[in-house]
Amino acid sequence: MLCVLAAVTVSAQEEAAQGPWKFDGSVGLNAAATGLVNWAAGGRNNVNGFAYGKLHLLYSKDAFAWETNFDTDFGVTWIDQDEDAFQKSSDNIKLATKFGWEFHPTWFLTVLGSFQSQYALGRNYQTGYNNIISKWLAPSYTDISVGIDWKKSVNGADFSLYLSPVAGRIATAYVGEAWNRKYTEEAALGEYQWALDHADDDVTKAAAQTAYDIAKMAYEMGGIGYDAAQVSHTDLRGILKDAYGVSYYDKNGVKCYDRNARAELGLSFKGSVAYKYEDFTLSSTLTLFTPYKGKGNPLDTYVEGSKVADTYFQYSNMNRQFGHFDVDWDVALGYQFLKCLQVTVQTNLKYYPGTLIANADGEVAERCQFRGVIGLGIGYAF
Repeated sequence: MLCVLAAVTVSAQEEAAQGPWKFDGSVGLNAAATGLVNWAAGGRNNVNGFAYGKLHLLYSKDAFAWETNFDTDFGVTWIDQDEDAFQKSSDNIKLATKFGWEFHPTWFLTVLGSFQSQYALGRNYQTGYNNIISKWLAPSYTDISVGIDWKKSVNGADFSLYLSPVAGRIATAYVGEAWNRKYTEEAALGEYQWALDHADDDVTKAAAQTAYDIAKMAYEMGGIGYDAAQVSHTDLRGILKDAYGVSYYDKNGVKCYDRNARAELGLSFKGSVAYKYEDFTLSSTLTLFTPYKGKGNPLDTYVEGSKVADTYFQYSNMNRQFGHFDVDWDVALGYQFLKCLQVTVQTNLKYYPGTLIANADGEVAERCQFRGVIGLGIGYAF
């Protein structure tokens, strides 16, 4: 779909090359396969697929400019193994649009809106049941702001620096009622179902079936069901709201799950550069946001059982404060050769105060997130 859209739009662009519209970007599909036979060093046969699109649309006429960017990718890996053969390797949606009025050469009064989320369920792949850790709209981040944008082109590179003192950010961890009940039951019984599916003999299978029946009966009686889950954190909706900082504490210190989003007013900065030289392309975007109002406390005030923060979840909930920045930094490099083949390098760095991530040992904390993708495949830059 992206390739067809690019071809049609480029054709239209060539017909109206002198018009106010400019459309550019890149789309592609990268794939790699590894086959092993009697390989002493070990490893497994695998196939990787990764589709991406980076589209940029600009309208500029007189003193007005309207600019839209759409970045998306999705990747899947197949591994030659019995458990979790197919695994999601990449999933990203980013849409940003801004409208500006040039009140002075290269300076624009600008209104900006952006949205980012993902397409499919995200799971923590491990031995046994794979816990759900993300989904469409859990999380998502929507930004609306008004500010000043400086834009300039230098030797083929387009630079933009945007600062907004009036920036709103809405972070969601939305889980619908029916969806929540379905996947909360899956999570509650997942380990028992996995043991039943992987039983090697009749005795083990019978024992696994008995354990599953008992667990399901307890779940249906409310022992680990939705009502008790708000306290015990076995409810999937509660888990995702905790993970992405949407749950909160009331004045009495009671944890609440009655909201699907966290809305904040703060300061935002966005810097970007886009450069194309013959067959080489470079784009990079850095976005920062910090809320004006929060209840943040230094980490040394966290003491287990204290009134300041009874748990790390409560500490993190209060860690949203001015000066603690949400960070998004994306970089994409591309080189096209033989007309249709393209080498790409993409990196994404994120850090969100209040977003909790567990390490390999199960320790939960705020952590820097990083992803890097190197690909060779069919691509088209225009």
